[in-house]
Amino acid sequence: MLSLHQLRCFLATYETGSLTAAAQRLGYAQPSVSEQIRALEKSLGVELFNRVGRGMTPTMLADEFRPHAEQVLAAEEAARAAVRSVKELETGTIRFGMFGAARLYVGAGLVAAVLERHPGVRVELIGQNSTDVQEQLRRGHIEAALIAMPQVHSEGMHVIPVATDELVYISADPEAVRTPVTAARLAKARLVMPDTTWRAEDPTRIVLRRMLHEAGVNPITRIEVEDVETAVELVGMGLADSVIPRGAATQLLPRLAPRAAMVSLRPRQFDTIAIVHRAGATLSPAARLMIELATAQIQAITDPA
Repeated sequence: MLSLHQLRCFLATYETGSLTAAAQRLGYAQPSVSEQIRALEKSLGVELFNRVGRGMTPTMLADEFRPHAEQVLAAEEAARAAVRSVKELETGTIRFGMFGAARLYVGAGLVAAVLERHPGVRVELIGQNSTDVQEQLRRGHIEAALIAMPQVHSEGMHVIPVATDELVYISADPEAVRTPVTAARLAKARLVMPDTTWRAEDPTRIVLRRMLHEAGVNPITRIEVEDVETAVELVGMGLADSVIPRGAATQLLPRLAPRAAMVSLRPRQFDTIAIVHRAGATLSPAARLMIELATAQIQAITDPA
C-alpha cells in the first residue's frame, strides 16, 4: 500500500538525485529514505531509480509517476489547509469590511450572530467608507466586504449586488418633508452631508450629483461632517437638512433627531449595496460565513437586489 511518507521520499530523491540529499531535505536518516523507496518500488512492482554509485537516476516510470505523486501530496495539503481554516473559524480572528452607514443597522447584529455561532472567535469590522474598504480588499487585509455602489471599482473584483437602500431627505421642518423633494428643491436646500473625506467617491453623493446634473442644477452643501450621526444631530437642531439612506434614518432619527422626519426624493433614488471580494479568490469558511450573515441581515431591513 502506498503511503504519503513514501511519496515524500520519492519526490525528494527524484528532485535531488541522491538518497543522502533527500534525507537531508526531509530531516530523515538516509537508511529510512532508502527503505521507503524500496517499499514503494515493491508496492508498484517497478524500479523507479537506477542506482549509479551514490546517485539515483529516475527511470522513465519514475517520470510518469512523479506528477501523480505531486497531485496526491497537493491534495493532502489542501485537506490540511481546509481543516486549519475550520479550526481557525472556531478560535481565530474573523475580519470583514463594511462601509460606514451599514454599521448602524447591520454591524452590531452581525457581530452578535457570529459570536452566537462561534463564541471563541475575535471579530473585526473594518472600514469607514466604501472607498476605504475597497482599498483594504486590494491590499489583501480583508477577504470580503459589504459596500455601497455605484463607485465600486470592479476590475479584479467580484461584485454581487444584494440590496437597495432608498435615499431620503430628512428635515426638522414639517413643510420640507410634506411632499417628495425634487432636484430643484434640493439645489436650494441648506444641506449637511457626511463622509466629507470621501466626498468625491461617496455613493450617496454620486447619486445626488447625477440627479441634480440631470436637472441642470449643482449640489451645494452648507455643512460638511465625517459621520452620519453628527449630520443627523445637526438636522435635529434645525441647522440644516440632509439626504441619507433610509436604513440609517430609521435607526438614527428617533434617537438623535426626534423632531425630524423623512420623505422620498422625486424621482426616488437608491444606493445599491453589494458583497465584494477579489475575483477568483477561494474564500475561507470565515469569509463565507460573514457574507452569508451580512447578506441575510441587510436584506431583512432593505429591499433585496
